[in-house]
Amino acid sequence: MKYCSQCPVSRAMRNEHCTPKDCIAKTCGHSTASLKPSRSVHFPNDVVFQDHVRQGDLEQIGRFLRARKVCLDTIYHSGMAALHEAVLSGNLECVKLLVKYGADIHQQDEEGWTPLHMACSDSFPHIAKYLLSLGANPEALNECGEKPADLIDPDCKELIQLFEVGCD
Repeated sequence: MKYCSQCPVSRAMRNEHCTPKDCIAKTCGHSTASLKPSRSVHFPNDVVFQDHVRQGDLEQIGRFLRARKVCLDTIYHSGMAALHEAVLSGNLECVKLLVKYGADIHQQDEEGWTPLHMACSDSFPHIAKYLLSLGANPEALNECGEKPADLIDPDCKELIQLFEVGCD
């Protein structure tokens, strides 16, 4: 922590030979009120939660969900819900945790993409397989009329096999 010359405690310390550590520990008798920040920034729960999802912080995600601080069907400024964000992070454990707490595997983002669309477009076969095992709709259409299988990278053999794309 930096101390400035305008700070009353800092001025007093220069004159009375106590250290900042003494003032913080309140062993010198000075007031520490001026050592605290005068303002703090608070972000809405949804913003903090979305960041935890993007980072894959399962412990914090679980805390938010258990405390019911967020609604899982909220569409964020990114145009996606928490489950979409988790799929894009490629974190299957995060996806499973959100589903456990009620995230809708059929929910569409602002462009009509389901989590399965995202798993396919970003080449996450392990997530696509999990979503399909829960009943995700492989026939769901986004706003461009694309099914999840239409978005599979031709180099992702595992997804191609999963959807049997290109089989005659």
